Amino acid sequence: MSSALPRSAPARYTRTAIALHWVVGLAIVVVFCVGWYMTGLPFSPQRLKLYNWHKWAGVTILALSALRLIWRLTHRPPALPAATLRAMPRWQQVAHHATHHLLYALFFIVPLVGWAYSSAAGFPIVFLGVLPLPSFVPVSPELAEAIKPWHEITAYALAALVVVHVAAALKHQFIDRDGLVARMLPGAR
Repeated sequence: MSSALPRSAPARYTRTAIALHWVVGLAIVVVFCVGWYMTGLPFSPQRLKLYNWHKWAGVTILALSALRLIWRLTHRPPALPAATLRAMPRWQQVAHHATHHLLYALFFIVPLVGWAYSSAAGFPIVFLGVLPLPSFVPVSPELAEAIKPWHEITAYALAALVVVHVAAALKHQFIDRDGLVARMLPGAR
């Protein structure tokens, strides 16, 4: 049995869209894991180093997300193939669109809430240790305490949506075998 895609393999995303998808996706997974790990560490130079790295990575993800959104708005993604749409119940089509919209929203919300928390807590972000970024909320311990749980809540929401997204991709790849995943795989033709 051949592992080649069906003759009606759906159109692919652009190379730029594929690169941004995988870079942002992997960065989010790594930053989430580091964030989860670092919050359990006792106060130490290692914890401070990880917090700074986490902030730098968050700013990088924010910038890449802006680039990704601009690319998406200027380069329409390939439509879902008609056969895939016919096979998907209506609730899956709604979930597909809702998940993608929420992912994009959280790409911005999570780092911006983290940045706001850092600003309110009085811990400025100095990107890569050389470029001070502006604080966009005033230093306020009360505001910091109000914002802090929202960074965690939105980060967990993003992680949950990533899991849903990966599960849907695995379903398309191994259960539906509709070739849909190949549209976003690097190097696949």
